[in-house]
Amino acid sequence: MGSIDRYIFRTTLGSFALVLVSLTGVIWITQALRGIDLMTSQGQTILTFLGLTSLAIPALVWIIAPIALMIAISHTLNKLATDSEIIVMNAAGFSPIRLFRPFLYATVVVSILVAFIGAYLSPDAMRRIKNWDTEITADVLTNILQPGRFAQLEPNLTVRIRERQPGGLLVGIFIDDRRDPKERDSIVADRGTVSKNDKGTFLILEDGNLEQFKDGKADPALIAFKSYGFDMSKYSNRSGAVTYGIRERYIWELLWPDPDDPVFVQTAGAFRAELHDRFMSAIYPFAFAALTFAFLGTPRTTRQSRNFSMGSSILSVFGLRMAGFA
Repeated sequence: MGSIDRYIFRTTLGSFALVLVSLTGVIWITQALRGIDLMTSQGQTILTFLGLTSLAIPALVWIIAPIALMIAISHTLNKLATDSEIIVMNAAGFSPIRLFRPFLYATVVVSILVAFIGAYLSPDAMRRIKNWDTEITADVLTNILQPGRFAQLEPNLTVRIRERQPGGLLVGIFIDDRRDPKERDSIVADRGTVSKNDKGTFLILEDGNLEQFKDGKADPALIAFKSYGFDMSKYSNRSGAVTYGIRERYIWELLWPDPDDPVFVQTAGAFRAELHDRFMSAIYPFAFAALTFAFLGTPRTTRQSRNFSMGSSILSVFGLRMAGFA
């Protein structure tokens, strides 16, 4: 790599890093604000909040990196054109293909980064998010419920306790469960304790009443119980293991999926679509770099406007990426 190639290569990668960090930071802040309820309604610490939301950064970088490369190449080409360096290189015998070579080197670096994130880093971070979120929600009953406060664990499940006593004993428990659209359960119990085992998490209620409303019945069913186990397995997972979605699968799990995997059986087409998207993510940097250079890499004098070329490159890259999303 000659001195000119190194100069363009360093300038492009430097601009790429700056743009990538800036865009990722802005988008991460907007996404992180959505999880602010971790500290408010779920009582988690600022470290847990930052750790959980930061795990979304690889997924953001995976999408933003090709766009950041396009912006970096545009900036470098504009800088070269403003300083008349492209004209000098062209007069010295540099062909467009020769001038594109250092940009190609930078594109290869970005493509390898994107491929690694898509194949391993992003799904690994998504798995950590799911595992961490499961642990947080599994501890909701013991750590989050505040005496005298209605806690909405999800849109259709509300729990309230009157007080908390030593030994993990919860006193004065009220539960309003509307997760099943065909029925509504209202439970009032004198006391209860949290029990965890390999089958999940359960709230063991003692000395209470269950009022059950069902569709099609005018009168509710009233049941008095001495002991009742309220199933919270949705939070701790019934099987004791977390079920990963398609975005949380490594590249080799998409290439060679387990034929008995229930997620694969139900959404085999989505597996193929996700696999194609992972492969295409490493090709986007080359496509964006080629389109940007095609519009902006031609030598022009300082009197010739580059606005039309800049707008055309942005529209072409935007159209290509939207087609990929579609």
